[in-house]
Amino acid sequence: MLKELFKKIQTNNNNYTDEELGAIKRFLKDEIIIINNDNYELNSKYKVATVKIGKNLVILEDLVSELKNIKIEFEDLNGAYDGDLVLAKRVFNPRSKTKAKIIKILDGKKAEILVYIKDKAFFTVKENIKIENKNALKYEDGDVLIIDNKSFELIKNVGNIKDSKIDEFISLYLYEETYRLEKHLDIVANMDDKKQRVDLRELPFCTIDPNSAKDHDDAIYFDKKENVLYVAIADVSYFVKEGSPLDLLAFKKSTSIYLPTKVLPMLPPILSEEMCSLKEGVDRYSYVFKMYLDLENFNVKKAELFEAIINSHKNFSYGRIDRVIDGHLDQYSKLEKEIFDYLIPLYEITKKFRKNRLIKGYDFRTSENRLKLKNGKLESIEVETSTASHQLVEECMLLANIEASKKVNKIGIYRIHEEPPFKAISKLVDDVNILGVNVKLQSDVHDTITHIQQKAKISMMGSEIDELIIQAQTQAKYSSKNLGHFGLGFSSYSHFTSPIRRYSDLVLHRILKTKQTPNNIDDICEHISLNERKVDQLVWDFEDRVYARWAASHIEEEIKVKVVDTQKAKAVCYEKIVGMKVVLENYKGQKLFSKMKVKIKSANIITKVIIATII
Repeated sequence: MLKELFKKIQTNNNNYTDEELGAIKRFLKDEIIIINNDNYELNSKYKVATVKIGKNLVILEDLVSELKNIKIEFEDLNGAYDGDLVLAKRVFNPRSKTKAKIIKILDGKKAEILVYIKDKAFFTVKENIKIENKNALKYEDGDVLIIDNKSFELIKNVGNIKDSKIDEFISLYLYEETYRLEKHLDIVANMDDKKQRVDLRELPFCTIDPNSAKDHDDAIYFDKKENVLYVAIADVSYFVKEGSPLDLLAFKKSTSIYLPTKVLPMLPPILSEEMCSLKEGVDRYSYVFKMYLDLENFNVKKAELFEAIINSHKNFSYGRIDRVIDGHLDQYSKLEKEIFDYLIPLYEITKKFRKNRLIKGYDFRTSENRLKLKNGKLESIEVETSTASHQLVEECMLLANIEASKKVNKIGIYRIHEEPPFKAISKLVDDVNILGVNVKLQSDVHDTITHIQQKAKISMMGSEIDELIIQAQTQAKYSSKNLGHFGLGFSSYSHFTSPIRRYSDLVLHRILKTKQTPNNIDDICEHISLNERKVDQLVWDFEDRVYARWAASHIEEEIKVKVVDTQKAKAVCYEKIVGMKVVLENYKGQKLFSKMKVKIKSANIITKVIIATII
């Protein structure tokens, strides 16, 4: 109520409720609100705002967008926390910059905060803000606690930071995802569809996934005589009914969380690992694209979409299919030979489709660091790169995603990626030139990026320059309107192939089946786009804490790093502990991507900051 009240006062909206008029009387008494020309006004000595706490600063965000936000010091929070509505008093500042100090919390949004104990004081885990209170004296250094942010009384003792088992909880708490640890919904999942499904059980479909995969979203089969590609996707929308408690929880989650230690699925395991998963040798409901390939023009001549029942004849790992593509068939059964006989020609076809796609799209050298943990501590890191088998599956899924987007109404759910702005591309050109690679702006963004990549290949800095190109891109997101996908070079693109782990794909399946777009599609797109980014940040938070824990037990150890941020003196390890970020204590302006040997000097597991010195 108070937020709306002060918005009205600052926009001269005099339509006040009786409750608001009662509150105004109280504020008049304290001269926080004054009367000017028969209008209520906020006394210029004060500011009513929402607290926004960043990593290194606090902002008092004004309720009216046209008015100015104010930065304040952490010590001036006066018990306020992120999201609180506060009353701040302006402070005289001889340097003329506006300053303010919070004097009252008008509406506290958060009743609890995650803190740790250091030097007999509370420090917030997220922002590392010191809170002095006598209650902190009860605990040991390193204790991690959830406390009431007004009374500072204990709500939950999480554990001590020495114990790696608490890392997962910390990340989930910081990003408000601890509800995922609660008991899964009890559901009964049966395959008793009364519709007539197309029976494809005799076709030797296969899945190709990581070794550890439990959820198999997609299966493929290729009829090499007719050049027809079948992409079968788990029919999740059959099991998850729109508006059901299961659906509402899936929407809230929006995506599965993949941590190095476990998967926190969007759907209960009875669905994600069982009834929806296209497991080997069992009948499963699926939503299938049957695509007639044009091998001359590298596109799809015709695509049919229908509900079916399939039986995945074999689940393969990426590694096994890589060996098959390389000609190392290992020992194989008659069934496996039948599948390999269509996978090998399909790979050759997808290679040509990929080459044609990259005329408009981009090929970035991407790799993923897979952290292997034992008892919560880092044991090793596997660097996973895109191999032939990955590219085979990717091209098949891209074709299905494109065809799905074509079948959507003008308003639907699209995966969009907008062209980077000129300013970002201009900066990219400058950064690449600083590295000693001579490049120039071309006639358009696409030509500029391909020109940079071609020059980078000759310079032996391809992967580093690809990093800069990726940083210059806009963020991909979901939209109800088709704005194309710049990075992939597609005029129309949607996510269709992973409904077990992505809510967007589930929504798309429903739209395609019913020919109806949800009324709140814009809200759905915004929610799942924001959640996607939040989950990425959560995983990075967890992994950075794992790295910091490793560094804390390897003080004085030497590692090899390359500079990735010249302004903040940050470097990343490229050997042994790949992906670990450090801050260089004695950085002296070395060039971006300069490689050097450093020694670990300190590591803070809470803040995840690792300090190293250049040797």
